[in-house]
Amino acid sequence: MTAMLTADDRPEQALGGKCGRVVVGVDDTPGGLAALRWAVELARSADMPLVAVRVWALGLPRHGGLRRRGDGHGHVVFTFRGAEPRREAIQLTKKAFRAAVGGIPPDLDVTIETPEGNPGPALTQLVSSCGDVLVVGTASSHSMKRLLHGSVSAYCYSRLPGQVSVVR
Repeated sequence: MTAMLTADDRPEQALGGKCGRVVVGVDDTPGGLAALRWAVELARSADMPLVAVRVWALGLPRHGGLRRRGDGHGHVVFTFRGAEPRREAIQLTKKAFRAAVGGIPPDLDVTIETPEGNPGPALTQLVSSCGDVLVVGTASSHSMKRLLHGSVSAYCYSRLPGQVSVVR
């Protein structure tokens, strides 16, 4: 039975409190879609629940605003509260599932999470140390965008050694 819930639907089940999940960072880039496909197969083969995470913030692509490097302490992301960006993040996640695997898999327990913030820190905070695996996509290019904004996959990998699968 598929459970497609957001954090707002089941606030009592915080992500950090469950063990043995496949947590996947979702976007619609080629690397992101490859990561989603790989995460779905891993969740199936390991009989683990799948947590699809689309992080949003004002400074992130498709959410408007500006994003700049901080003063040596990481990125500065200007954020705001509101339901529209969260709804857009949920829609993007559903579109990514359709593009990657034809839709939300009916044979998996799937949760969609849409935290606000910077993707690297938000993803690493959602992964517990008790058997969770984080799957993120990456691009093989060294684009100007990556130079300006940094690499989410590198951030996650450096903070969760042994728990991160990076998919190209």
